[in-house]
Amino acid sequence: MGELEPYAIVGSEMKYHGKLLDLRVDAVRMSDGSVVEREVVTHPGAVAIVALDEKGNVILVNQFRAAVGAQLDELPAGLLDVEGESALEAAKRELAEEAQVVAEEWDVLLDLHSSPGFSTETVRVFLARELTASDDKFAGTHEESTMTVAREPLPDAVRRVFTGSITNSSSVAGILAAVHGRATGWRDLRPADAPWPTRQGR
Repeated sequence: MGELEPYAIVGSEMKYHGKLLDLRVDAVRMSDGSVVEREVVTHPGAVAIVALDEKGNVILVNQFRAAVGAQLDELPAGLLDVEGESALEAAKRELAEEAQVVAEEWDVLLDLHSSPGFSTETVRVFLARELTASDDKFAGTHEESTMTVAREPLPDAVRRVFTGSITNSSSVAGILAAVHGRATGWRDLRPADAPWPTRQGR
């Protein structure tokens, strides 16, 4: 019999099944052979969009986030909770719904594990350019009913990241990645349908 694989999941118990999230407790074998419990929140994944207009402004939405009890300025974003919808399709839908714009050019900017210490959530941040107004009118409900949309020069958004007034993790990462991408002529971008290994099989 060979050596035991370290960090293998040797048992799992579902503790809570919610509308969006599940909570399970995994028994994980450590590198020294001991087994410990780890709580894991399973998440369907999400997309966020850095939408840049021809003037170099980035689109930000503001909405109430109940978990932190605050109004947050964020990139347009949404869950991957529609059966059969690709990440790119979800991003296009969310941008049209939340910001009332469509984009002609789409690329992958970066992929994130938002809270890998306890959650399976992975976020794909897209770059959207060549923006035009959408013909669709989206009537938001709940928090989205009071959502506002603004365009802000990218350097101003960067400053707000460092002053702590933009704190959403995918927004922070996306804004800073956009600065790097623009400075390097977007040479590191991946195609909009690039493989997403951290989400495969989910």
